[in-house]
Amino acid sequence: MDRHSGSLDPSAGANAPGQLKQAALRLFADRGVNGVTVREIAAAAGQKNHGGVAHYFGSKDALVRAIITDGAIALDELRNNALDALELRGGPRSLREIVDILVMPATAMDECYIRFITLLGTTSRELVLEAIEPTWNRGYGRCLDHLRLLMPKLLPALQNQRFVFMAAYVRAVLSARARTAIDLKCDRSMWFDSYAVEHFAQTVVALLEAPLELCVEALAEIGRQQPLEEQRGPLG
Repeated sequence: MDRHSGSLDPSAGANAPGQLKQAALRLFADRGVNGVTVREIAAAAGQKNHGGVAHYFGSKDALVRAIITDGAIALDELRNNALDALELRGGPRSLREIVDILVMPATAMDECYIRFITLLGTTSRELVLEAIEPTWNRGYGRCLDHLRLLMPKLLPALQNQRFVFMAAYVRAVLSARARTAIDLKCDRSMWFDSYAVEHFAQTVVALLEAPLELCVEALAEIGRQQPLEEQRGPLG
Protein backbone atom coordinates (compact mmCIF):
# COMPACT_ATOMS: atom_id res chain seq x y z
CA MET A 1 0.00 0.00 0.00
CA ASP A 2 1.38 3.43 -0.93
CA ARG A 3 1.44 5.36 2.33
CA HIS A 4 0.78 8.61 0.44
CA SER A 5 -2.09 7.48 -1.79
CA GLY A 6 -3.44 4.66 0.39
CA SER A 7 -3.42 2.27 -2.56
CA LEU A 8 -1.88 -1.18 -2.63
CA ASP A 9 1.71 -1.33 -3.86
CA PRO A 10 1.49 -2.73 -7.43
CA SER A 11 4.93 -4.29 -7.06
CA ALA A 12 3.54 -6.67 -4.45
CA GLY A 13 2.10 -8.96 -7.12
CA ALA A 14 -0.86 -11.31 -7.06
CA ASN A 15 0.78 -13.64 -4.56
CA ALA A 16 1.64 -10.95 -2.02
CA PRO A 17 -0.07 -12.74 0.92
CA GLY A 18 1.91 -15.91 0.20
CA GLN A 19 5.15 -13.97 -0.15
CA LEU A 20 4.51 -12.22 3.14
CA LYS A 21 3.81 -15.53 4.89
CA GLN A 22 6.97 -17.14 3.50
CA ALA A 23 9.12 -14.17 4.46
CA ALA A 24 7.57 -13.98 7.93
CA LEU A 25 8.01 -17.73 8.46
CA ARG A 26 11.75 -17.53 7.75
CA LEU A 27 12.20 -14.53 10.02
CA PHE A 28 10.05 -15.95 12.83
CA ALA A 29 11.94 -19.25 12.72
CA ASP A 30 15.26 -17.44 13.16
CA ARG A 31 14.32 -14.69 15.59
CA GLY A 32 10.93 -15.47 17.11
CA VAL A 33 7.69 -13.58 16.57
CA ASN A 34 8.56 -10.76 18.98
CA GLY A 35 11.95 -10.25 17.35
CA VAL A 36 10.52 -9.32 13.93
CA THR A 37 8.70 -6.16 12.83
CA VAL A 38 6.09 -5.84 10.10
CA ARG A 39 8.46 -3.49 8.28
CA GLU A 40 11.11 -6.23 8.20
CA ILE A 41 8.57 -8.77 6.95
CA ALA A 42 7.49 -6.50 4.10
CA ALA A 43 11.11 -5.80 3.14
CA ALA A 44 11.98 -9.51 3.16
CA ALA A 45 8.94 -10.18 0.96
CA GLY A 46 10.20 -7.63 -1.57
CA GLN A 47 7.53 -5.03 -0.92
CA LYS A 48 8.36 -1.33 -1.09
CA ASN A 49 6.53 -0.35 2.07
CA HIS A 50 5.37 -1.95 5.30
CA GLY A 51 1.61 -1.79 4.78
CA GLY A 52 1.17 -5.27 3.33
CA VAL A 53 0.78 -7.13 6.62
CA ALA A 54 -1.98 -4.80 7.77
CA HIS A 55 -3.67 -4.81 4.36
CA TYR A 56 -3.77 -8.57 3.82
CA PHE A 57 -3.94 -9.91 7.39
CA GLY A 58 -5.05 -7.04 9.61
CA SER A 59 -2.24 -7.45 12.14
CA LYS A 60 0.97 -9.33 12.83
CA ASP A 61 -0.91 -11.64 15.23
CA ALA A 62 -3.33 -12.56 12.45
CA LEU A 63 -0.37 -13.28 10.16
CA VAL A 64 1.12 -15.56 12.82
CA ARG A 65 -2.18 -17.44 13.11
CA ALA A 66 -2.37 -17.83 9.34
CA ILE A 67 1.12 -19.36 9.24
CA ILE A 68 0.29 -21.75 12.10
CA THR A 69 -2.92 -22.80 10.38
CA ASP A 70 -1.32 -23.32 6.96
CA GLY A 71 1.19 -25.80 8.37
CA ALA A 72 -1.38 -27.51 10.58
CA ILE A 73 -3.75 -28.01 7.63
CA ALA A 74 -1.00 -29.51 5.46
CA LEU A 75 0.14 -31.87 8.23
CA ASP A 76 -3.40 -32.86 9.18
CA GLU A 77 -4.26 -33.69 5.57
CA LEU A 78 -1.21 -35.95 5.25
CA ARG A 79 -2.06 -37.77 8.47
CA ASN A 80 -5.76 -38.20 7.67
CA ASN A 81 -5.03 -39.49 4.16
CA ALA A 82 -2.55 -42.01 5.57
CA LEU A 83 -4.99 -43.11 8.26
CA ASP A 84 -7.81 -43.50 5.72
CA ALA A 85 -5.62 -45.74 3.57
CA LEU A 86 -4.44 -47.76 6.57
CA GLU A 87 -7.96 -48.30 7.91
CA LEU A 88 -9.17 -49.28 4.43
CA ARG A 89 -6.60 -52.11 4.50
CA GLY A 90 -7.95 -53.30 7.86
CA GLY A 91 -5.28 -51.67 9.98
CA PRO A 92 -3.65 -50.57 12.04
CA ARG A 93 -2.14 -53.71 13.50
CA SER A 94 0.92 -52.25 15.23
CA LEU A 95 2.08 -49.20 17.13
CA ARG A 96 4.72 -48.62 14.48
CA GLU A 97 2.11 -48.04 11.77
CA ILE A 98 0.60 -45.19 13.78
CA VAL A 99 3.95 -43.78 14.86
CA ASP A 100 4.94 -43.57 11.19
CA ILE A 101 1.82 -41.54 10.48
CA LEU A 102 2.60 -39.22 13.38
CA VAL A 103 6.30 -38.79 12.59
CA MET A 104 6.94 -39.20 8.86
CA PRO A 105 4.75 -36.35 7.57
CA ALA A 106 6.33 -34.03 10.14
CA THR A 107 9.84 -34.89 8.93
CA ALA A 108 8.79 -33.75 5.46
CA MET A 109 7.63 -30.31 6.66
CA ASP A 110 9.57 -27.13 5.91
CA GLU A 111 12.37 -26.86 8.49
CA CYS A 112 11.41 -23.21 9.02
CA TYR A 113 7.91 -24.26 10.05
CA ILE A 114 9.26 -26.84 12.48
CA ARG A 115 11.56 -24.29 14.11
CA PHE A 116 8.85 -21.62 14.11
CA ILE A 117 6.14 -23.78 15.69
CA THR A 118 8.53 -25.25 18.28
CA LEU A 119 9.79 -21.82 19.32
CA LEU A 120 6.29 -20.37 19.44
CA GLY A 121 5.07 -23.33 21.44
CA THR A 122 7.52 -22.50 24.23
CA THR A 123 6.45 -18.85 24.46
CA SER A 124 2.83 -18.74 23.25
CA ARG A 125 1.43 -22.26 23.56
CA GLU A 126 -2.14 -21.01 23.92
CA LEU A 127 -1.88 -19.07 20.67
CA VAL A 128 -0.80 -22.23 18.85
CA LEU A 129 -3.65 -24.27 20.31
CA GLU A 130 -6.18 -21.54 19.59
CA ALA A 131 -5.12 -21.39 15.94
CA ILE A 132 -5.52 -25.13 15.28
CA GLU A 133 -7.82 -26.77 17.84
CA PRO A 134 -9.80 -28.77 17.08
CA THR A 135 -10.46 -28.22 13.38
CA TRP A 136 -6.98 -28.80 12.01
CA ASN A 137 -5.73 -31.49 14.37
CA ARG A 138 -8.18 -34.32 13.74
CA GLY A 139 -5.50 -36.63 12.34
CA TYR A 140 -3.43 -36.42 15.50
CA GLY A 141 -6.48 -37.24 17.61
CA ARG A 142 -7.29 -40.23 15.40
CA CYS A 143 -3.74 -41.48 15.86
CA LEU A 144 -4.08 -41.29 19.65
CA ASP A 145 -7.36 -43.20 19.52
CA HIS A 146 -5.60 -46.04 17.69
CA LEU A 147 -2.63 -45.94 20.05
CA ARG A 148 -4.93 -46.39 23.05
CA LEU A 149 -6.14 -49.69 21.59
CA LEU A 150 -2.68 -50.91 20.57
CA MET A 151 -0.62 -49.94 23.63
CA PRO A 152 -0.03 -52.20 26.61
CA LYS A 153 -2.92 -52.10 29.05
CA LEU A 154 -2.36 -49.03 31.21
CA LEU A 155 -4.50 -46.77 33.33
CA PRO A 156 -5.91 -43.90 31.22
CA ALA A 157 -3.83 -41.43 33.23
CA LEU A 158 -0.65 -43.35 32.38
CA GLN A 159 -1.56 -43.66 28.71
CA ASN A 160 -2.14 -39.93 28.45
CA GLN A 161 1.07 -39.24 30.34
CA ARG A 162 2.97 -41.26 27.75
CA PHE A 163 1.28 -39.27 24.99
CA VAL A 164 2.48 -36.06 26.63
CA PHE A 165 6.00 -37.52 26.86
CA MET A 166 5.80 -38.63 23.23
CA ALA A 167 4.67 -35.22 21.98
CA ALA A 168 7.44 -33.42 23.87
CA TYR A 169 10.02 -35.90 22.58
CA VAL A 170 8.86 -35.65 18.96
CA ARG A 171 8.86 -31.83 19.06
CA ALA A 172 12.33 -31.72 20.59
CA VAL A 173 13.89 -34.14 18.11
CA LEU A 174 12.25 -32.56 15.06
CA SER A 175 13.33 -29.12 16.24
CA ALA A 176 16.94 -30.27 16.71
CA ARG A 177 16.84 -31.87 13.26
CA ALA A 178 15.49 -28.66 11.70
CA ARG A 179 18.19 -26.54 13.34
CA THR A 180 20.85 -28.86 11.96
CA ALA A 181 19.53 -28.23 8.45
CA ILE A 182 20.73 -24.61 8.61
CA ASP A 183 23.80 -25.05 10.81
CA LEU A 184 26.79 -25.66 8.55
CA LYS A 185 28.93 -26.62 11.55
CA CYS A 186 26.77 -29.61 12.46
CA ASP A 187 27.16 -33.13 11.17
CA ARG A 188 24.05 -33.50 9.03
CA SER A 189 24.55 -37.24 8.58
CA MET A 190 23.50 -37.94 12.17
CA TRP A 191 20.06 -36.46 11.44
CA PHE A 192 19.54 -36.86 7.70
CA ASP A 193 21.04 -40.23 6.74
CA SER A 194 18.48 -42.80 5.67
CA TYR A 195 18.63 -44.67 8.98
CA ALA A 196 18.11 -41.61 11.21
CA VAL A 197 14.34 -41.22 10.85
CA GLU A 198 13.91 -45.01 11.02
CA HIS A 199 15.81 -45.12 14.30
CA PHE A 200 13.84 -42.13 15.60
CA ALA A 201 10.52 -43.88 14.88
CA GLN A 202 11.76 -47.01 16.66
CA THR A 203 12.54 -44.97 19.79
CA VAL A 204 9.05 -43.42 19.77
CA VAL A 205 7.54 -46.92 19.71
CA ALA A 206 9.85 -47.95 22.55
CA LEU A 207 8.61 -45.02 24.64
CA LEU A 208 5.00 -46.05 24.14
CA GLU A 209 5.44 -49.75 24.89
CA ALA A 210 8.05 -49.52 27.66
CA PRO A 211 7.37 -51.87 30.59
CA LEU A 212 5.73 -50.23 33.56
CA GLU A 213 7.80 -50.47 36.76
CA LEU A 214 5.95 -48.30 39.26
CA CYS A 215 5.30 -49.39 42.83
CA VAL A 216 1.83 -50.37 44.04
CA GLU A 217 1.46 -47.13 46.00
CA ALA A 218 2.24 -45.04 42.91
CA LEU A 219 -0.27 -46.97 40.81
CA ALA A 220 -2.94 -46.51 43.48
CA GLU A 221 -2.31 -42.77 43.59
CA ILE A 222 -2.42 -42.48 39.81
CA GLY A 223 -5.64 -44.46 39.74
CA ARG A 224 -7.28 -41.77 41.88
CA GLN A 225 -6.17 -38.97 39.54
CA GLN A 226 -8.02 -37.56 36.58
CA PRO A 227 -6.29 -38.42 33.27
CA LEU A 228 -4.11 -35.64 31.91
CA GLU A 229 -5.85 -33.51 29.33
CA GLU A 230 -3.86 -33.48 26.10
CA GLN A 231 -3.00 -30.16 24.49
CA ARG A 232 -1.99 -30.98 20.95
CA GLY A 233 0.06 -28.77 18.70
CA PRO A 234 0.65 -29.52 15.00
CA LEU A 235 3.67 -31.70 15.84
CA GLY A 236 2.05 -33.26 18.87
